[in-house]
Amino acid sequence: MLGLLLLQVLVSCFCLGHSELVTTFEKACTQFFYEKTIPSDTLRPTNAARICQRLSNKYHFATLYDKTRRIPVYSAYIYEPGHAYRSNSWFVEPQLVDKNYDKEMANQTTIHSGNIGQNQAIDQDYRDALMPVDRGHLCPSGHLKEQISTSATFTLTNIVPQYSTLNQGEWRVYEEKMAEKTKGCTKTYVITGAVPGNSNITNGRVNIPSHIWSAACCLKGNTPIKAWGAIAKNEINSNQVTNLNLGRLEAKLSQLYKGKDVTLFNNACPRQKVSHP
Repeated sequence: MLGLLLLQVLVSCFCLGHSELVTTFEKACTQFFYEKTIPSDTLRPTNAARICQRLSNKYHFATLYDKTRRIPVYSAYIYEPGHAYRSNSWFVEPQLVDKNYDKEMANQTTIHSGNIGQNQAIDQDYRDALMPVDRGHLCPSGHLKEQISTSATFTLTNIVPQYSTLNQGEWRVYEEKMAEKTKGCTKTYVITGAVPGNSNITNGRVNIPSHIWSAACCLKGNTPIKAWGAIAKNEINSNQVTNLNLGRLEAKLSQLYKGKDVTLFNNACPRQKVSHP
């Protein structure tokens, strides 16, 4: 009986250690990165969290999160568009409150702690933002097919303050045109991110990115055949998206990250060729 009790305790401890927050993407959530290649550490903030975005016992995409600025650095996913319904509720990451909390995203009303917002944005941050910003998805709800996957994108660890003019304007157009760009692709890997800015939303807790960017690598069978990127200034009256090849996007990000080299995909993804639908 004592032996059985000890076994149960050991199993319980093991389960607590197997969490949604992971120490590296090289061993977890690898399915969302082409050839398991993670973007360069240049993008990694000092106070980082790696999140395998989990809902209903399934991983849907991966996010590198900045706990100090309370915004995601990027979200990586496989493009599989569908027609699922948008969610009316917003999730948070319990393990950013306490590493022993549940590994699935949850509504913040179910988390009984006064420290929910210490390492992440919460619903009130956006509701109280007295400025024209939307909750801008990095992994868009329309880019995932299953209803549960669409719902999983409505977590605040996948959201940045994005000015409404851009979010509802040309950036939305870019997201919708992904269907045209992926013609001929059997699988498309996407990484969408945000460059930290120098300002915050009204209460000062959540950083407003200076730029929003996205990159994609398209495969036909097992072979990458094209890649592309896009970047936009996230400014109050700005509504312009620049389309460019993967190499030029990486070079632009290298400039924005103070000259440090940025690579987003495995080297097999074409850098120079500008892809068209």
